[in-house]
Amino acid sequence: MTEEAPPAPPPGPPAAAPPPSRLRALLPDLAPWRSSRDFRLLWIQGLITYFGSFMALIALPLQIKHLTGSPLAVGAMGAVELVPLVVFGLYGGALADSVDRRRVILLTEAGLGVLAAILLVNALLPEPLLWPLYVVAGGVAALAGLQRPALDSLMARIVPHAQQTAAAALNSLRWQIGAIAGPALAGLVVAYAGHGTAYAVTVCTFAASVLLCLRLSPAPPARDAAKPSLRGIVEGARYAWSRPVLLGTYAIDLAAMFFA
Repeated sequence: MTEEAPPAPPPGPPAAAPPPSRLRALLPDLAPWRSSRDFRLLWIQGLITYFGSFMALIALPLQIKHLTGSPLAVGAMGAVELVPLVVFGLYGGALADSVDRRRVILLTEAGLGVLAAILLVNALLPEPLLWPLYVVAGGVAALAGLQRPALDSLMARIVPHAQQTAAAALNSLRWQIGAIAGPALAGLVVAYAGHGTAYAVTVCTFAASVLLCLRLSPAPPARDAAKPSLRGIVEGARYAWSRPVLLGTYAIDLAAMFFA
């Protein structure tokens, strides 16, 4: 006579899903990358231009030092950049609210490419000139001041609100990659191939950036947006002056540029 098998225990609650691995928890959230085509384009464009910008950022003061032998002449580049950065930064904030942001980014990237081409042509001369280096440094600061507000405000439009934190983290990761690898690569290029090669790489990166910006979706302003005016710029300056946090940030930037 065979023994009957004991009855099976009643089914329990379903097993909980395994917790995510520690490695996955350390990885950035790629939701903005997957959901927004324009964010992907801007992220790649920004990474490319970081490398190109650092090429010029390293090569330009080194070339000034090579032409003059004066650390003071190198430090004067920061003074040349100061006024355009502040003035055009204020104007860029008003401009970003009144025109197509995509157009602002596209035109400023093209302008930066033209300035890099001027550096390249000057570096290829038998005797490179000094004054174009300062003119280009001031022009770069002006275009960067115009572009930054449009770029920052465009991020808020192309990325859903719930993914803004993830987008900021991905942009921070992009900046860290560029800030670490860019100067290192730029130093090697300048040391072994010269200033001209570094400027040629910069021109190529901005050409690629313009092509990527052409694929961005239009970002027109609101219908009731006010046109940029001197009054709006003055109001922006008054607002900045009334905010101690902003004044502290400006003071730190001024000190860094002066002592650098």
